[in-house]
Amino acid sequence: MKTSGLLWLSFMVLCPVAWAGRTKTLPFLSVLAPSERCNRRRGKPHKRPTDWAGQGILQTCRWLPDRRVVFVGDNGFAVLDLLAAVRHRCTVVSRLRLDANLYAPPPARGPRTLGRPASKGRPLPKLKAVAEASTTVWRRIVASEWYGDERCELDITSGTGMWYRPGSKIVPLRWVLVRDPSGARTVQAFFSTDLDLSPEDILAFFVRRWQVEVTFAEVRAHLDVETQRQWSDLAILRTTPALLGLYSLVTLWADDLLAKGSAPYAAAWYTKTRLTFSDAIAAIRMQLWIGDICPRSASPPDQHKIPPARLIRMAQALCYPA
Repeated sequence: MKTSGLLWLSFMVLCPVAWAGRTKTLPFLSVLAPSERCNRRRGKPHKRPTDWAGQGILQTCRWLPDRRVVFVGDNGFAVLDLLAAVRHRCTVVSRLRLDANLYAPPPARGPRTLGRPASKGRPLPKLKAVAEASTTVWRRIVASEWYGDERCELDITSGTGMWYRPGSKIVPLRWVLVRDPSGARTVQAFFSTDLDLSPEDILAFFVRRWQVEVTFAEVRAHLDVETQRQWSDLAILRTTPALLGLYSLVTLWADDLLAKGSAPYAAAWYTKTRLTFSDAIAAIRMQLWIGDICPRSASPPDQHKIPPARLIRMAQALCYPA
């Protein structure tokens, strides 16, 4: 997410939200990654976004030493230096290039083997060649959480290899090739740094990443992220992580206020079948306006000019356009 010419790296946790009826991503950590031009102007050494991402991943692992942590990112985080730095502390799932250099494990050394131990074995075929080969064995699966919460039939094949590029460390990984039986989509490749993770779990983890885009869309539409009108750049830098944290706070607070039988707000021209983030904001506004402020006010002996029931209905009508 870019704000005021700077890049924010947002770390989010995937968790089921009862009132939404689906899994949502909640921001819990924001890291500012200044651009190279910005660092040059300030006279500071430049740190790449992947370096900031590795620092944030390791910090999260230190916060959760007894939990199994799986990080899912787009292909911008499929970088060997980043994977080599964090793969011993957590599992990373992301996209993989079809022309990535994969190698077999190094051969076993015998008692008479001379020279330095080999770090990798023979080169493996490119994933693009594997996808096009007639000898490749594909397995048909049904993905229940594909994009748009749809069920989709997919052909997959999987294997392991050691990803290597000159000048970088070697990272062992499990790769998964995904092919659309109808041919409507191109072949895609994914990977996991956990070799024991099943191909189905790798795809399930990556597809859930789509909820990150939903979170970004909601914080822009309802919390005005990236459209702040402060005069100071420092105010904008403080506001962005505060608004991302507010999104998580509203989501969790609404989980206590919205019951399972709550009906979503729907105008005459717009029909909703499930609760949305605007319903969560409205529920919290009602709690603040009626549930907290009114009970703390003194009860005057004078007669009410506006009946309390009508006042509550007015507040309910104002919760959404406010």
